[in-house]
Amino acid sequence: MLLDCQIVPQTIIKPKSFAGLMALYESNYLRLLYVIPELERLDGCYRSRVAGDCALYIEILERCRYTVTLSMTYYFKSGTEDVADPDLTVRAYLDGQLAESMSLYDHQRHGELRRQMQDSRPELHVRWQRNVVLNKWLEYLTDQGHLILDR
Repeated sequence: MLLDCQIVPQTIIKPKSFAGLMALYESNYLRLLYVIPELERLDGCYRSRVAGDCALYIEILERCRYTVTLSMTYYFKSGTEDVADPDLTVRAYLDGQLAESMSLYDHQRHGELRRQMQDSRPELHVRWQRNVVLNKWLEYLTDQGHLILDR
């Protein structure tokens, strides 16, 4: 059985290489645009709800001339508080048409994500893992029909 972190997006670039990571960033950007087609002009907080799935929460954290930094999460009830999981911070490079997962909160509810984030690995490997998670989640969100549009 393959884990999501072992499933590599279709590419002719060697997986887990720097060139492969850049191809993954390109794929992340394209997938992000499926979920947030108006990314270049949105600001603030947004929510997407679809039948049979959790509500997706997006918050634009920072907007610069060539980048947009945002958080993406689901919220789950855990006792009396809401828990964000997964909780990703994503930076989209508008000029280069790349999207990179900057962080993946390491207190995951899911055991496999928790294990992967606790492993000490070289920086390239850590970036590869975070961005494969982002890529697969964006694919899932698109398949579920999530869409963030300006209010």
